[in-house]
Amino acid sequence: MKREMIEPNRKEFLILGKIKHMDLQGIISISGRPGLFKIVTQGKSNVIVESLIDKKRFPAFASEKISSIEDISIFTSEEDVKLTEVFASLLTQNEGKESISHKVEESVLRSTFTSVLPNYDIDRVYLSDIRKVFQWYNLLLKEGLLKLEVVEETEATPDGKVDKEAKKIKTEAVKKATKKVTTKEPKAAKPAVTKKAPVVKTGSSRGK
Repeated sequence: MKREMIEPNRKEFLILGKIKHMDLQGIISISGRPGLFKIVTQGKSNVIVESLIDKKRFPAFASEKISSIEDISIFTSEEDVKLTEVFASLLTQNEGKESISHKVEESVLRSTFTSVLPNYDIDRVYLSDIRKVFQWYNLLLKEGLLKLEVVEETEATPDGKVDKEAKKIKTEAVKKATKKVTTKEPKAAKPAVTKKAPVVKTGSSRGK
């Protein structure tokens, strides 16, 4: 599992990181059938599968062309790219939300797919393949099998202790959805007249 996080500056200790979570074991596609399927049980000559679209169960036989979603790759001008990597890119691009519908017009599908995988092989990746990518991504997301989670990690201070007043920084996804975060510096020791420390705006300087 790959992890991305914003690098903190010297005064930032609480890090918000993004983790792409996928639970695709046992998820398959069957040639000639729409959508994706989950393997429920396996028999001697077939497997019982459940459609992720309508939840109906039926036997799938060895004579049918069955592919594990984790084994599917996309042709590019260089090395083939795993479909799971394309899903990970879509998760980041859409901030963990649904992407465009697979039913939109061809120009929109191709331009959006190009933004995710710029070097895909136009001659060998057909429009029907691109439609499947978006349909499958949205379907897996709806089923909770794809997630983009934001987690917190606390970094120790130079003396090995955790700074309880650590300031929060924002992830790339949070940047678009929220306003700038402001935090207050810890109050100094009380002098004759106590004053609040000034508010200091924090946030990553890196773009998405």
